[in-house]
Amino acid sequence: MKFGVIGSGSWATALAKILTDNGNTINWWIRNTDTISYMQTRRHNPNYASSAYFNTQQLQLSNDIQQVVLKSDVLVIAVPSAFAEDVLKQLPSNSFEGKKIISAIKGILPTDNLLLNDYLQKNFHVSVENYFTVLGPCHAEEVASEKLSYLTFSGIDESMTTIISKFFITDYLRTITNHDIIGVQYAAILKNIYALGAGIAHGLEYGDNFLSVYIANTADEMVTFLRKLVWSNEPVDEQRKINYAASVYLGDLLVTCYSLYSRNRTFGNMIGKGYSVKAAQFELNMIAEGYNASKCIFKANQNVQANIPIATFIYQILWEHLPAKEGFKEIEKLLV
Repeated sequence: MKFGVIGSGSWATALAKILTDNGNTINWWIRNTDTISYMQTRRHNPNYASSAYFNTQQLQLSNDIQQVVLKSDVLVIAVPSAFAEDVLKQLPSNSFEGKKIISAIKGILPTDNLLLNDYLQKNFHVSVENYFTVLGPCHAEEVASEKLSYLTFSGIDESMTTIISKFFITDYLRTITNHDIIGVQYAAILKNIYALGAGIAHGLEYGDNFLSVYIANTADEMVTFLRKLVWSNEPVDEQRKINYAASVYLGDLLVTCYSLYSRNRTFGNMIGKGYSVKAAQFELNMIAEGYNASKCIFKANQNVQANIPIATFIYQILWEHLPAKEGFKEIEKLLV
């Protein structure tokens, strides 16, 4: 298989490192030509996960996304959800014919509130059988420094999911597979919202005792949403096989809420300290997926009708100007 990577942020860079460390030569779409020139000379990404160095003979770098797609059998899409549509609309509608797609996106595409698989099916006729996700508690910075991490690959075609996952196994990376492509994507979206809330709590000077109770309750709320959403589409006996305490669900929630690498937690911390959303975005200078995700989940839940009050209060703090302190006073009353 010939892999292509679309995106040049920290997560795209980490995934490119995993693939090349496994001996693969990859096609890699990077928008900025200056970044391409820098990497060809200095062998690392100057802007993200800069401690990850590459053998440039394994990199086919290009700012021509059509050529990267054309030359690849499997495309890893790793751009922030807010920018994915702008990136992909450069491609003809038949571009992904015969290709496998791996989504490394942890968000909803905002224009029509779609998961990437729904967007690709609508605009590029990509069947769900050729769509896979890679998610889990795996900060790019730790991958760059080769600290042991675990990733979950999800896909309907279990055999192909296993084959693809093996390309990412290294001394510092273990892989797991499951079939819950919808559930894992929504879990990744929700955990970013809850991590942003954990940051707000920290900024408001709540302590670790409160935070542990808050995270336990968000885990329960996340499962409530996933069961209401996914069980409506699959037989209950199939969904009961899903272990929501596994790393791609609970593990990712925990690390995103607690880790100092978490940009959502950092963004929330600034909100809790009194920054405006615009000021926090400017200060962070990176995408905090939980901000847009909170609005997308609020809209999505109008159809799902799950009981997710914590996520709703975080949405109100970020989008409806509810003071953070008032919002968390209400969240306090919910926790058990």
